[in-house]
Amino acid sequence: MDHAEVLLIGGRAGVGKTTVGWEVSALLRGAAVPHAVIDGDFMGQVYPAPEGDPHRTEITERNLTAVWANYAQRGYRRLIYTNTMSVVPEAAGMFERAMGGGVRMVRVLLTATDATTRARLEHRELGSELETEWESSTRKARLLDQWIATDALRVATDGRTVADIAREVVAATGWTGQHSAIRL
Repeated sequence: MDHAEVLLIGGRAGVGKTTVGWEVSALLRGAAVPHAVIDGDFMGQVYPAPEGDPHRTEITERNLTAVWANYAQRGYRRLIYTNTMSVVPEAAGMFERAMGGGVRMVRVLLTATDATTRARLEHRELGSELETEWESSTRKARLLDQWIATDALRVATDGRTVADIAREVVAATGWTGQHSAIRL
């Protein structure tokens, strides 16, 4: 495999992106499928936002490009990338620039009801950010419903185990049926 492939796991805050991403990685490790994992939230975590980049998209892309270059140099061709808005069509350009033209993208939008999401956020947000995260999650859920790529797989997470969700996500990639050599 010469071209890169990326599994984009998106969804509102509290839907389980990071948890599912790590479980997908565990399943791929179990199947001996080489891959890398990036939590996109960390690619642009700076304060204040750089001047002229209020949504931190430029710094996110620069960091993704640098980190992916390191992985690609070592022979990795598959990436699991978790981030709320990574599944919208507008994000495709960033991955093409960072990972090279012809990158194959598998988009998965994780969903959950407001009640499930709120309960998860209440469990996770132990500091002062609960209401901010809840408001952002609610707003981004609406935006994702409007902007989601037409080829994205929607996966409901309510009342399901992480392992079950991850198996569905891995199946969407087709990666467990196509192993590739990697030089480490």
